[in-house]
Amino acid sequence: MAHRDDPLYIGDRKVAPESLMMSYGYLPALSEGALKCPIFQTSTFVFNSAEEGKAFFEVAYGLREREAGESLGLIYSRLNNPDLEILEDRLCLWDEAQAAAVFESGMGAIATTVLSFLRPGDRLLFSEPVYGGTQYLFRNILPQFGIETTSFRASEGLLGMERAVRHAAADGRLRMVHLETPANPTNHLVDIEGAVRLAREASGVADRDPDRPVLVSVDNTFLGPLFQHPLKLGADLVLYSLTKYVGGHSDVIAGACLGSAELIGKVKESRTFFGSMAGPWSGWLLMRSLETLKLRMTQQAANARIIADWLLEQPGVIRVYYPGHLKEGDRDWEIYRRQCHAPGGMVSFDVAGGEAGAFHLLNRLQLIKLAVSLGGTESLAQHPATMTHSDIPPEEQRQMGITESMVRLSVGVEEVEDLKADLAQAMEGLEGL
Repeated sequence: MAHRDDPLYIGDRKVAPESLMMSYGYLPALSEGALKCPIFQTSTFVFNSAEEGKAFFEVAYGLREREAGESLGLIYSRLNNPDLEILEDRLCLWDEAQAAAVFESGMGAIATTVLSFLRPGDRLLFSEPVYGGTQYLFRNILPQFGIETTSFRASEGLLGMERAVRHAAADGRLRMVHLETPANPTNHLVDIEGAVRLAREASGVADRDPDRPVLVSVDNTFLGPLFQHPLKLGADLVLYSLTKYVGGHSDVIAGACLGSAELIGKVKESRTFFGSMAGPWSGWLLMRSLETLKLRMTQQAANARIIADWLLEQPGVIRVYYPGHLKEGDRDWEIYRRQCHAPGGMVSFDVAGGEAGAFHLLNRLQLIKLAVSLGGTESLAQHPATMTHSDIPPEEQRQMGITESMVRLSVGVEEVEDLKADLAQAMEGLEGL
């Protein structure tokens, strides 16, 4: 069957996302024939008539239902902007989401999303470890708004998650289960389909409001949007720090939330009044980056596999945390086989000498940069225990699997032999510490 008027198809062939990243959602004829989408650096938009302005605001503020084929007209860049709308359309293609909302940071996406659905008295359950900023928001900020948070260890597997969900849902107050998988920085996997099943069961707890089911959100920054698709596994919401792989050049801060049109509509309503949306410059930079996303992530994953295998052979390395090393019989093997398409570009490893050994390595790096963040074209290394996860007490870090000797490496697109040479010279003398 031909889809002649559908931009997602050429004849009967569905066009791949990496091809659509160049043009989807943008008509050059509307912008003087410009091949690339311009930067719409404007705060407000001119209406063609007062009637049009009235109609736009009726839709924007939910004063009436949209008519068939009607979209939200351009009003003000806090509500919508062409750069953001086109970017959101393109982001949806990778995850096959109905809608997306882009924010000025990954934390803006997470905070706006949880506050869109959680109310005082609700409970949030999350996997640990997670990104340090997320951990602080959940543990220290949300409780100030009357939202109870509790957690389970990613290393405890499905049984640990089952115990945590059933305990958290016993009184009907569980509202959201948030996962970050692979876990940051240990690379432990969390079963998304298992979490979805448990959340659906918890939604049926007696005396629970049927209009407020338990939602499952997944931070997909480590593997997405190429190598893992949580929405296809049943998750309600998928979150990204677009700063990382999607941005990919360490020059933009942004985040996103994707899901159904209904849920993202609620997120966008909150975004409008929280003022946490991304600006047109961020939108333009991210559209640029989407064009090379698959090329970059594929090369980073290929380099990471070589580095991870090489690290196993180094005398100063005690342990390597890398999903690509999982084998049949390992606890995370079945999860990896079901929900991951590749192991990604993140490798963590323990070195001899504890914190001193890790610092010895980090301080001697030449090509690889000592910096937090990840997913950029350049390789970055850091010490989670004293940097990204330093707000977590040491004893809790150990329980989560974060050791004082752990180094987290985000593998870039450099020549992999140069990366090996840099790590080799940096590890010289480790065994004597």
